[in-house]
Amino acid sequence: MFSSSQVGEVKAYRGTSLPVLVTKYGRPWEMLCLALLLVSSGGRGTIRSAVNSLHSKSNRAEVVINDSSSPAVVDRSNESIKHNIKPASSKWRHNQTLSLKIRKQILKFLDAEKDISVLKGTLKPGDIIHYVFDRDSTMNVSRNLYELLPRTSPLKGKQFPTCAIVGNSGVLLSSGCGPEIDAHSFVIRCNLAPVQEYSQDVGMKTDLVTMNPSVIQRAFEDLVNETWREKLLQRLHSLNGSILWIPAFMAKGGKERVEWVNELILKHHINVRTAYPSLRLLHAVRGYWLTNKVHIKRPTTGLLMYTLATRFCNQIYLYGFWPFPLDQNQNPVKYHYYDSLKYGYTSQASPHTMPLEFKALKTLHQQGALKLTVGECDGAT
Repeated sequence: MFSSSQVGEVKAYRGTSLPVLVTKYGRPWEMLCLALLLVSSGGRGTIRSAVNSLHSKSNRAEVVINDSSSPAVVDRSNESIKHNIKPASSKWRHNQTLSLKIRKQILKFLDAEKDISVLKGTLKPGDIIHYVFDRDSTMNVSRNLYELLPRTSPLKGKQFPTCAIVGNSGVLLSSGCGPEIDAHSFVIRCNLAPVQEYSQDVGMKTDLVTMNPSVIQRAFEDLVNETWREKLLQRLHSLNGSILWIPAFMAKGGKERVEWVNELILKHHINVRTAYPSLRLLHAVRGYWLTNKVHIKRPTTGLLMYTLATRFCNQIYLYGFWPFPLDQNQNPVKYHYYDSLKYGYTSQASPHTMPLEFKALKTLHQQGALKLTVGECDGAT
C-alpha cells in the first residue's frame, strides 16, 4: 500500500500533527494507514484530525479520468460544474475504450454480478449480521428474508447493449425523456419513484428498482393504515417481474421496514425478484472512487447503480441526475420530480457529497464513458 521508504519517512514525523501527513500523502488509504502508524508510534494528533483535513481538501477536487493517463485532480469552483452539458446527443460519442477500462478498474474492487445480492446458500435463518453503518448493532436473518434471498445472482451472465439509470431530480420534468428511457435495453430506477403519472418524462419500463428502507417512512407513511399498505402493494405489483434491490444490512433503523416489505411480498405473492446487496458493496464502491480521487462520503444510490452497471452494460445513459436547486437557465428545480421534499446539497450534515459526484459524472460524460442528460431529450415534444 505504501513503500518502505514512506514507512521510514513517517517515523521522522513523530511529533508532527497528522494534517501535515494528509498534505504529503494525498491518497486516502495511504493517509489512514500512515496515520495509524504514526499514532501507534507515539505521534501527536488523531485520526479524526487527519480525516477532517482530508475532507476539507476533498470538497474542491474534481476527478479527471481518461484512457491515456492516470486520473488527476483539478480544482474548479462549484459554479462551473453546472454548465456545458448539452441536452442534445449530436455532440456526444461513446468512448468504448474508456468504458472497458473503467469496467476493468472497478472489477478490482467489486463484481456486480456477485455483490448485487447476498445469495441463499451463504446465510440461514437466525444468522447474525452486523450492520454496515453501525458495526455494534446486529440483526438476525429472519425466515422471510431467507425465503426471498436469490439462489443465483439476478444478473448472472447478463450483458446489455444500453442501460438507462434514472435518478429522481426534478430536472426530468418537461424533459420528454420517457420514450428515450423506455427504448434502452435495461432500465434502473431509484427508491420506488412513481412512474405512471410522469411517464412522458421518466418512462415506464423498469428492470431494476432500488428501495432504501427510509422510503417506506417517507413515501408510504410507515404503513400506518390499510390505505398506505394498499398504495405500497400497488407499487410493488406494478414492478411485474423486475429486480427489487433492498439494502437490508446498511443501518439498524431499517430493520422493521425491510421486514414489512418482505412480509407483503410473500403474503401477496408479488412478482418481483428480490436482491439484498452484499455487506462489502458500499465500501468497495467508495474505495474505487476514492482511489480515483473522488473524495465522497457515502455514495448515493445513483452512483452505486452506475458503478454496478459498468459490469453488465456496454453503454450507460444517466437521466435525472442534477444536485442543484436551479437548472442551467436559472429556473428552480425540485429535489424529487414527484414530491416537495427539500434537500441541502452542500450541507455538511448530509451523508452524501452530491455535487462532487456530479463533477465526476460530468467528466466521464465529456470523455464519452457515459451519457448524462440534464435537459430535454432529442425528439421531445
